[in-house]
Amino acid sequence: MANIKAVEGAGNHQVVSPEEWLAARLELLEAEKELTRRNDELAKRRQALPWVKIDKAYLFETTEGKVNLADLFRGRSQLLIYHFMFGPDYEAGCPSCSAIADGFNGFAVHLANHDVMLWAVSRAPLEKLLGYRERLGWTFPWASSNGSDFNYDFNVTFTEEQQRSGDIDYNYRKPVFEWRPGQEGGGTEAEDKFAAMCGTDTATYHRERPGMSAFVLENNSIYHTYSTYARGVDALWGMYQWLDRAPKGRNETGVWWRRHDEYGERASPKTGSKDCCA
Repeated sequence: MANIKAVEGAGNHQVVSPEEWLAARLELLEAEKELTRRNDELAKRRQALPWVKIDKAYLFETTEGKVNLADLFRGRSQLLIYHFMFGPDYEAGCPSCSAIADGFNGFAVHLANHDVMLWAVSRAPLEKLLGYRERLGWTFPWASSNGSDFNYDFNVTFTEEQQRSGDIDYNYRKPVFEWRPGQEGGGTEAEDKFAAMCGTDTATYHRERPGMSAFVLENNSIYHTYSTYARGVDALWGMYQWLDRAPKGRNETGVWWRRHDEYGERASPKTGSKDCCA
């Protein structure tokens, strides 16, 4: 880019005229449009995937009592389930899943009015889930699958035996969940921190994994249509979509996020009022 100027405070970044910026922006716009078209194609391929009929009975604990998978549709024809990492031995939900839930808590009502029910499902007892939901001010429906095979069948929960043997299928492959004898469980530094934030050890934390699954109800039968895991839920993580458009991008050097009620309140220097984002 021509006429690059060194401007105090701009670091090593290029600083150009508005005309030069516009030319660079238009070039990027073409790439963004191509990505949009590619995303549209991928969405069509997701919707064209074959279906698998669900014949197994699953029971869930909800605020309406014990219900089956069909009941979670609540009269809609489509059901989306976020597999929220909150195991029976957790004291609190996964911070990353909590950040994702902050996003879908706001738009779940819009989906519900567009023939799509969105639920979170976890293995922790319902009372624990509802207490955590109240703490964070959420309203989306949350069901406990504790005592059901649901999480195991959809590859988001694993037994200690599977963990020790490495017989785990997550995100359609065999991930590296190393078990280190004499230690809490082979986690990364981030996972060790998240485990502590959930009030459990790393090995126990590892036995729950995030993901989302989609189902359709047609002619009184339920079909599994789609599931995604790991980085597959990245697009559902609202804050990252914003960070990808911020000047410094994700700019991550470690675990920087917390549950939204753990940042603490700060007084605004202009008004003296307290604001979570001051």
